[in-house]
Amino acid sequence: MFFLSFSFLVAMLGARAQSKPKEKSGGQSTHAPVAFTPSDTVRAFYTALRERRFREAFAMSVFRPAIEGLSQSEFDELRPDFERIAAQVPSEVELTGEQISGEEATVFYKTGEGKDIKIVPVYLVRERGAWIIDDRESVALIKKQGKKFFFEARIAAHEQDAEDMLKRIQAAQIAYALQNAGAFGDLNALVRAGYVPQDILGTETTGYSFTITPGAPGKGYVARAEPARYGRTGRLSFYMDQSGFQKKDTGGKPLNPSAPKK
Repeated sequence: MFFLSFSFLVAMLGARAQSKPKEKSGGQSTHAPVAFTPSDTVRAFYTALRERRFREAFAMSVFRPAIEGLSQSEFDELRPDFERIAAQVPSEVELTGEQISGEEATVFYKTGEGKDIKIVPVYLVRERGAWIIDDRESVALIKKQGKKFFFEARIAAHEQDAEDMLKRIQAAQIAYALQNAGAFGDLNALVRAGYVPQDILGTETTGYSFTITPGAPGKGYVARAEPARYGRTGRLSFYMDQSGFQKKDTGGKPLNPSAPKK
């Protein structure tokens, strides 16, 4: 459960074709080599990301307004998310070609193996003589939110993941009950049965605290999810039972279900 996935970065991020500082530990930097072509800039970005030079990598991208205003404590808070993104970057970024048309370019990136091979286009524009991967639809939002962007993106991703997980729990309970004489399982039981991932037991990757309270055999269950840190990892609280699914901003408190509308 990542607030930004590697595939998301492939589609949106890039590197400026100019000298950038190279990050030391704690987000500080030294000098980095110059990249000139669209392919050079894409390769340079993913190299910096893979080497955990996060400030440098994001400063070379459309996300520059989101990274440059972060304090060291804010950067450190986001670092675990950045680390999970970097862990997905392959040791070799295989670019298969590029096309340039005036101030726009497309670099093609190969992903997958065997029958799962895909060629992904990465779009770039040239600004002030430098190539950057630029998502036109997102750049205005990023500039508007500034350093809040990464936190807002993380909140949105965690909230969507929490909703998806509850739907997965709903399906898991059906399968579990079929194997256990109609009885529903608590969170640990569903994890042990392999129906939901183990990281649901903690909040580090999910950003949410999940609970499941089974009733008597055949009497249903209640599943809840609240943000681990309200306003940082999520805002919505979730409630689900056999009658339906509800979500609401309760300030981080458990959601008390409202009566269904007639």
